[in-house]
Amino acid sequence: MKVYAISDLHLSINNPKPMDIFGEVWNNYLEDIEASWSKTVNDDDIVLIAGDISWAMNLDGVVPDLEYLGGFKGKKVLLRGNHDYWWHSISAVRKLLPENMYAVQNDCIRFNNVLIGGSRLWTTPEKDFATAEDKKIYDRELIRIKLSLDSMKKIRKEGDVVIFMTHFPPFNSRLAKSPFTELFTKYKVDCVVYGHLHGKGIRVVPTAEIDGVKYVLSSCDLVDNTLVEIL
Repeated sequence: MKVYAISDLHLSINNPKPMDIFGEVWNNYLEDIEASWSKTVNDDDIVLIAGDISWAMNLDGVVPDLEYLGGFKGKKVLLRGNHDYWWHSISAVRKLLPENMYAVQNDCIRFNNVLIGGSRLWTTPEKDFATAEDKKIYDRELIRIKLSLDSMKKIRKEGDVVIFMTHFPPFNSRLAKSPFTELFTKYKVDCVVYGHLHGKGIRVVPTAEIDGVKYVLSSCDLVDNTLVEIL
């Protein structure tokens, strides 16, 4: 069993949006992802999709996009992104998912010896929070990621590999330690997969390591629309 990641697909299968307005890398990007997926993923593998899955505004609208993902090989694990307006209650989302598709939200699920948890997070500031509301959301996400980590801790066994998904990066552009990275270190997470970032001019590195925890970027346009092997 292998674990791969890709995020920020921004699907709109029944009402295609011209994503190429965001750059040439978005030209036929789904065809590139389909080719990568078909080439690398087997039925027993896991694919992590760390948010911004669909442009849909409600559960009815997201069905074609979920069915599209459901047609690919492997077990798909979804996390909510800031543009996933269709994602409301986790119970409603899980009822809608096709076979071999799963969702995590402030909790943790097991696949053999691999534990996968996650929460959306929020923007880590370069220095100070832009608004009091940003600080409020950030603090709330700290509570949610701790709920996920506590859920993981309850089911963790010796030899388990722990992977967490976040949509927002858990650090700022300088990769400075944050309350999020400190929690991941404290709970001995092996790898964190994140997305959200886009654009050629953005300052990113595909992988980083902070205090023994590996951090992997999965935004599709920044990984050349190919699945990133995590494990």
